[in-house]
Amino acid sequence: MHPNIEQLYAIASKQQRTILGLMSGTSMDGLDIALCQISGAGVTTQVQLLHFITIAYTPSFKEKLVPIFSKQTVSLEQVCVMHPWIALEHAKMIQEAFKLWNVNHHQVDLIASHGQTIYHAPKSLHPNDDFGNATMQIGDGDHLAVATGIITLSDFRQKHIAAGGEGAPLSLYGDYLLCTSPTENRVLLNIGGISNFTYLPAGCKISETFSSDTGPGNTLMDQYVRKFFEGKSYDENGAIAQKGKVDTDLLQALLSHSFFSFKLPKTIGPELFNLEFIIAAQMALGKTMLEEDVLATLNRFTAETIVKGLRAKLSESDTYTIYISGGGMHNPVLMGHLRELLPHTSIQTSAEIGILPDAKEAILFALLANEAVAGSAMDAGPQATKQPTTMGKISFPN
Repeated sequence: MHPNIEQLYAIASKQQRTILGLMSGTSMDGLDIALCQISGAGVTTQVQLLHFITIAYTPSFKEKLVPIFSKQTVSLEQVCVMHPWIALEHAKMIQEAFKLWNVNHHQVDLIASHGQTIYHAPKSLHPNDDFGNATMQIGDGDHLAVATGIITLSDFRQKHIAAGGEGAPLSLYGDYLLCTSPTENRVLLNIGGISNFTYLPAGCKISETFSSDTGPGNTLMDQYVRKFFEGKSYDENGAIAQKGKVDTDLLQALLSHSFFSFKLPKTIGPELFNLEFIIAAQMALGKTMLEEDVLATLNRFTAETIVKGLRAKLSESDTYTIYISGGGMHNPVLMGHLRELLPHTSIQTSAEIGILPDAKEAILFALLANEAVAGSAMDAGPQATKQPTTMGKISFPN
């Protein structure tokens, strides 16, 4: 047996594994790094978060990334050279975290790296019938493994597509293992660049769970702020939106897009929800608006589309608690809209069920790596082919 396979077998056989989960989403604000101690697998999984940090992307980092992010036409050379470069930059961030935590790389069994999404192309977004769902994340796993000395699992979304899904969201399995309650119907809502939710009926089997994107989270608001409010990268605490007024005409124009008539489950990204999307809606109305009013409308739009997505799965009479994670939960204006639209629903953060909200997605990728190495197949019922429990490509450091 090759020594690498022997090492992997030994890790899989351990009662506990120390796994580093990495997540960087479409907000492109930084790298979430979660060091987790995971015991068991499948329904016996237990996760303890040992350390967590978000290391912000520098302006220079973003300047290199933006030209190839969510654009149909980019420099192929730039994509090619950025694939290993992103991994090496992430490795530096990992080493920075290890130094801060006083952790040696020999103490870590695995890295679970989501990579940096640069394009998401569900079939609904492209017209060519010869091609199906597709997505691309860069940050090469081999470079990350060699640079850190740690076995790395990466490129998780490809297996989801190969099995019949759209590559997102990948949260269903981890949400099921960590967040299911025997007595409470739960919605796990993540508001990142894009918003998605997982529905967990009380005492459910994995075949009874459901997960889907709903539309924009922070991506439209962030892009608009970067374009029209110099020196700002996002609307901190919703301060700008708070000054504006929701324009009902613009709101209805945004809501009229055909994406919102598609059946769930579905996925989407900034490839659709971008500045051009906003400009097209404004041009159709033929009127000028204050920038604060546009941002206030985009804030409301995110809330409306989240509720529209929930209503497509759950009726107003259904009783459930929403547990929120992701950057959007820090926007009080957005949270106010959600509570107004869902007056009879309890809305809390995932901290109430023991999961640090900002770390949740990084933790979930650590869990997926644990399943890939030490888990076993679970029957997900009708959605089984679209929600595989073994995802990720394995890269060895030598």
